[in-house]
Amino acid sequence: MAQAMRSQSTASLFATDGKPHPLQDTLMAVTLVLGILSFVTAMFYGLHLISSWAGLVGILTGAYGQFISATTRERFLLILGLGASAVGFYLGMAHGGLFGEVLG
Repeated sequence: MAQAMRSQSTASLFATDGKPHPLQDTLMAVTLVLGILSFVTAMFYGLHLISSWAGLVGILTGAYGQFISATTRERFLLILGLGASAVGFYLGMAHGGLFGEVLG
């Protein structure tokens, strides 16, 4: 019951453990940027190379970031970046794929 009585602040989701996590924070930022890039460029048919590659790299960095994440804030933002990267990757693959007209 002691845990249920703990005070909940509005920033509890983003609270950290008070220690620096430079690698995790970098992976989180890279995943978010790649996810946004992949998601936005997936809306344009001709930008499938950017959206598919950015999505693939975003998925890989997000997955590794999830593996080594230490706080809830990192996990939450990594999931947002992973979701955007995955949507962008799948739409980029549907519009022409990783290589598109480059090889063919």
